Amino acid sequence: MNPYKEVAVNIAIPLPRIENTIASNHSIERTQLLSGLLSPQAKIDPKYFYDDLGCELFTQICKLDEYYPTRTEAAIFDKYRDDIGAALPEVSQWIDLGCGDCAKSTQWLEHMVPTRLVGVDIAGDFLQSSLTAVAARYPAIDCVGVVSDFTQAMDIRSLLSERPGAAPVFFYPGSSIGNFDRPHALRFLQSIRRHCPAEGRLLIGVDLVKNRDILEAAYDDAQGVTAAFNLHVLEVVNRELNSDFNTELFRHRALFDEAHQRIEMQLVAECDQTVDFAGDISRQFNAGEHVLTEYSHKYTIDGFGQMLKEAGFARYQVWTDSNQWFGVFLAEPG
Repeated sequence: MNPYKEVAVNIAIPLPRIENTIASNHSIERTQLLSGLLSPQAKIDPKYFYDDLGCELFTQICKLDEYYPTRTEAAIFDKYRDDIGAALPEVSQWIDLGCGDCAKSTQWLEHMVPTRLVGVDIAGDFLQSSLTAVAARYPAIDCVGVVSDFTQAMDIRSLLSERPGAAPVFFYPGSSIGNFDRPHALRFLQSIRRHCPAEGRLLIGVDLVKNRDILEAAYDDAQGVTAAFNLHVLEVVNRELNSDFNTELFRHRALFDEAHQRIEMQLVAECDQTVDFAGDISRQFNAGEHVLTEYSHKYTIDGFGQMLKEAGFARYQVWTDSNQWFGVFLAEPG
């Protein structure tokens, strides 16, 4: 009998413990955001996508026909779950980086039987509701949340040390590693490696290089959900900077840059316009000028494997779909 399977109970489930590691100096963050928008190539850090509405929109994106990464990765997990599971530590704590609604993690809970689920996300309210739902379904698993911009700095070693006999398994599905440029991706992997003892693991999804048409459609769906997701970031900026971006005067664009093997998500000005920011600061956007909102880098299997080794992982295994559109890597320190 699996003591961790979903059960129906009539007892009160305590709310998950939530730790907030984000520095409260919003002034510095606003200054950095404004600096990016005033730079010659205007840009917005993609972390600003993920307020509560942004998280909901991204959940919708993952269900779209054009957005192959989610279903392709899910098919790989379904097909090779036993093989992957056999390579994971028997006693573990599962760390879901950018956990969102925790849907991908819950598919592993019975298979893994972790002692603890650590959900890490930048959206605190969304994290609380997601982990509360998981705790209600799986009361035998200790659910802990960490509100953190883990893409910039992460140190949860003290939290992990609370379960010294449970090896950490870091779970980073969905190809979000592609949002970093390659130096940043390497630093991120090195940060995870510092959290991994010899028995620790990293299970990570990686989008692979493929046909331009397939890639661009995945980031510019026919229903316009990705466009809404991209445009919504301007509303977040307005809230943060007291600016007056008009989302009706920008349009979503997604292009594949073959030279850098990456998708670029942009917001293109439809006409000449001036955007005002608090503090009597303004910027002119000319028609056709764009704001860069996201990169999504694509990798070859060998290329990402080499990056894992540069980050300090000694060995890795990889599973792909039959088209080799997507790869699931399991890395270990050795």
